[in-house]
Amino acid sequence: MKYKMFIAILAIFSTTAYGQWQVSASSGYAVGSAGMKLGERITTTETENSYGSYGEGTNFQLRGTYFFDDSFGFDLGVGYLHGSDQDISVVSLPDTEVNAVARARAFGASASVVYKFTNNIYGRFGALLKLGGKTEGVIYQKSVFSEAEAEAFGVPEGSYSETNYKEDFHGHFPLGFVGALGYKYDLDDNFSLFVEAEYYGISLKRKDSEISEFNTDVKLPDGTVAVSGLYTIDNLPEGVNRTTTYVDNLSNTNTDTSKELSQKVPYSSFGLNIGITYKFNKATN
Repeated sequence: MKYKMFIAILAIFSTTAYGQWQVSASSGYAVGSAGMKLGERITTTETENSYGSYGEGTNFQLRGTYFFDDSFGFDLGVGYLHGSDQDISVVSLPDTEVNAVARARAFGASASVVYKFTNNIYGRFGALLKLGGKTEGVIYQKSVFSEAEAEAFGVPEGSYSETNYKEDFHGHFPLGFVGALGYKYDLDDNFSLFVEAEYYGISLKRKDSEISEFNTDVKLPDGTVAVSGLYTIDNLPEGVNRTTTYVDNLSNTNTDTSKELSQKVPYSSFGLNIGITYKFNKATN
């Protein structure tokens, strides 16, 4: 028993002694994959579905990799996703205009196994975890007053309300998959450049949301502000909740508008990354 333990310790020590550390920094752009319906675009003549993924956008990554030998290694990475705008609701009607988009602002981490097929070509695959961040909704809404509403506000016909607000959506911590295939070019013994194609497979289940900014103005037909700050974050209109909780079950008799059924939103993507790697000198006995 002691002999086997000694052999195991010796093997681990030998692997560590001849291993190699390297650190990498990269940036890239990803497009959505497995896009799901995120919203609708509505005009006077048709309604069109809007599909996409919140994983689309620019990403930045820092990774540390330890190679046990010339082929196998283990990689830990952290990254930030600056997501592109996704249409949630776009309405263009004579009396109503809506432009609502949402985008990811997310931090994540990955743990992967790395394998070198050749000295220049490698692959990695492993687990992907979202650490924090939000899906930020940015909403603009214009609503032209009816004749009765215009009279109530004492403004001419054709006046309208203009609302701008932001809502931050948060989710439960998900577990996903990451896989990449890359090519590296050695500049010298320590530095190398690389380019890689990367896939993220992950979805996020919503947990809660909070309105962070809100303002409604009353404007005249020429755009002049007649009433500034009719509604604000501290004075929300009736029926608008500052916070919303997303749950899996709701009673058919529920009257609490601050609770809604949860849903999963997509973050999956295909991306291309370009970066630089610094290799520390190999450890020796």
